[in-house]
Amino acid sequence: MLRGLRWQLIALLTAAGLFAISLLVRSAETPPPPQQEPQPATVASEAPPATDAPVAPAPQTTPAQTGPASDGVPTFREALIGEVQRLNPLFAPLNPVDRDITSLIFEGLTRTNPYGEPEAALARDWTISSDGLEYIVRLREDVLWQDGIPFTADDVIYTMSILRSPDFPGPQELGKFWRTVETEKLGSHLVRFRLTQRLSSFLDALSIGILPAHALQGTNATQLASHPFNLSPIGTGPYQLEALRTDSQGKIRVVDLRVAPVFRQRPEGQSGYAVDRMRFRLFDTFEDARAALAAGEVDGLAARERQERPPLLALGNIVPHTQLLPELGVIIFNWNNPDTSFFREQRVRVALEVGVDRSSVVERNLPNEAVRADSPILPGSWAFKPDLPWPPHDPEQARRLLATAYERAQEQASTNAETAATEAAPEATSEATAEVTAEASRNTSALFSFEILAPDDPALVRMVQEIATQWSQYGLDVSVVSEDRETYQTRLETGDFDAALVELSLGDSADPDVYEFWHEGQHENGKNYGGVSDRRISESLERARQDVSGVNRVIYYHQFQQDFVDRAIAIPMYYPLFTYATSTRVDGVQLGFIGSPDDRFRNLAEWVLLD
Repeated sequence: MLRGLRWQLIALLTAAGLFAISLLVRSAETPPPPQQEPQPATVASEAPPATDAPVAPAPQTTPAQTGPASDGVPTFREALIGEVQRLNPLFAPLNPVDRDITSLIFEGLTRTNPYGEPEAALARDWTISSDGLEYIVRLREDVLWQDGIPFTADDVIYTMSILRSPDFPGPQELGKFWRTVETEKLGSHLVRFRLTQRLSSFLDALSIGILPAHALQGTNATQLASHPFNLSPIGTGPYQLEALRTDSQGKIRVVDLRVAPVFRQRPEGQSGYAVDRMRFRLFDTFEDARAALAAGEVDGLAARERQERPPLLALGNIVPHTQLLPELGVIIFNWNNPDTSFFREQRVRVALEVGVDRSSVVERNLPNEAVRADSPILPGSWAFKPDLPWPPHDPEQARRLLATAYERAQEQASTNAETAATEAAPEATSEATAEVTAEASRNTSALFSFEILAPDDPALVRMVQEIATQWSQYGLDVSVVSEDRETYQTRLETGDFDAALVELSLGDSADPDVYEFWHEGQHENGKNYGGVSDRRISESLERARQDVSGVNRVIYYHQFQQDFVDRAIAIPMYYPLFTYATSTRVDGVQLGFIGSPDDRFRNLAEWVLLD
């Protein structure tokens, strides 16, 4: 039977073989499409070469995209003004755009909580020696860099070596500070810092972003400034670089960040972060950025200057979030100017303090731009004393105090002249008497005469002129002079002024240390421009700066603020307002204490896009 079917079986097998061969040939001619691994376009995963002039391919870029994401990824679009220079936390303080973006890519050993207090980030915990000079920091062991390499003490040691280098090309003050700190590796996740003097704000200093040693091995401080890493960063933060998008001229116009997969593995990354992509669009001017927000092309814009707040609030399709900028507008007095030695008299300063209606002056001249200040420390800080007994506006008390101060000044001047005349040779007596007579004649029309220096800002000049008008009602001869920013700053630093309106910036630190503004030893090398010399004030600031106990620091700072008001060291006028405007499609944004503008992202994990 099988023999009868032999030819049929041969034909069937032959047909099957030809069919199989045709399939194989067809497969070889048309390969299946390759499967692509999802990875950021600009994240480097290999360590750069250790050479004197490191060379690496430029980061991948794509044409700029201005509209909402079309790939279904929940995307928040924010407008920034300026250019991307280096996405490196050690250089970020030099450029606001870099600082904002790198704050999401990198982490420090500590970070700031909503009250301005330091808390653990890459650090697990720390121990401080009894003398306050040594900090032993235990590092987290569950952190990976965005390329999957474990975070260790080697990364901290490398970062500090760059900061401590004499050739560090970043902010000078940053390098100067870290050169006073010794760093030692005690274990794979244990580091010791040794300070030359007690500094209670050191934990805040540890918030600077840490760099990956494995990706920059062999790169020194000088090379780091131009290293390709600056445009292909690897961090440990919640977001990693996805793409840099350029315009037709090759200028970076869009920076896309995505939530890092390795961060999702950490306890704090396993929930929240509904905003999967942060898209930063770069504009040349605030007006351009505001127009983009008005047109719905972006979802967020921060007003970094007080003058930008009113036009931002004028938009009808935004939700404003407001906090205080870390700045203080204050009238200071020159205690070292011989022509204004009366500022050393507490009665004079208190008279000027109660003799100006600060509330009305600020409201009229800086509407929607600033609020009245009642302390040299920012409200919202853990060190702020909310119940300071600030004296009310009292013109009559101002007149009485000035009259008394003037009488005492005249008596003292007369006594000094008589003493000088007695000690002088007979031929000099008539000259000394003539000088006293001339001084008395100069003061017949006014109790005291002085000038207020102001920056060449129309709103600030108007405010100072109103202050001068109020003070002139008490028998004072007060004039106002404004200078361009460069001349103004020079006059401040050289002490070439009587009184001045100054905007003191607390920088990027959330710590309330205001030592450099008010301590008597900071007149020459700090920012105590007026030469304030008050021992009680200096002692409070010294103790607050050296005591590592937060409880004790609160006590010292409260005493400092109390004495500041009682002794009228200077006259706080206003805190500029920080405004972050978001579109109505964004929910969950909350602003806590703002030590730096990038603190607006502090609760980014809780943001939600409504559409």
